[in-house]
Amino acid sequence: MAKKQLKPQTLLIPLPAVMVSCQWGNNKPNIITASWVGVACSEPPMLSLAIRKSRFSHGIISKSGEFVVNLTTEGLLKETDFCGTYSGKDVDKFEKTHLTPVGGTVVKAPLIKECPINLECQVRHILELGSHDLFIADIVATHADEEYLDKHDRPDINKFKPLVYCTKAQEYWGGLSKRLGGYGFIKKEKGKV
Repeated sequence: MAKKQLKPQTLLIPLPAVMVSCQWGNNKPNIITASWVGVACSEPPMLSLAIRKSRFSHGIISKSGEFVVNLTTEGLLKETDFCGTYSGKDVDKFEKTHLTPVGGTVVKAPLIKECPINLECQVRHILELGSHDLFIADIVATHADEEYLDKHDRPDINKFKPLVYCTKAQEYWGGLSKRLGGYGFIKKEKGKV
């Protein structure tokens, strides 16, 4: 089948659909839905988060220097979409979605109780890129609901059912359908491709 060349675009799919909670000073906390998020470094644990400069949460995170990445599940579809559709300038997203803010251990921004995994982050660098700024942050605390962990304290994907986002199609999809293999399985098969 022939390849069709398209203009350069963000067709990296799927992406995690996360809710990022943030707070500045004594103001009410806010939530923004983001998919431009990823692991930036293993040691020390760091992630990257890209946010449009025009977004309300961009200003909050720039001032506070911290945020929490809250991983979502299929069951949080409506709340995730709501927090990405409405601005925190106009709406108290915790109140409207009935999500529960919970104090973290390191940062002032709250965790979202209903999300099974929460990553407290402190901003190390902000890179101006174009439409978005890229926040490079240290993960300073990680929280997980025990019911979503396996016996080795790793996320059990069958229970977790992560919510993912497909850019350009602008669609949410229910996580992962089936396990196909584990890292390094090809070595066990003696390099057979």
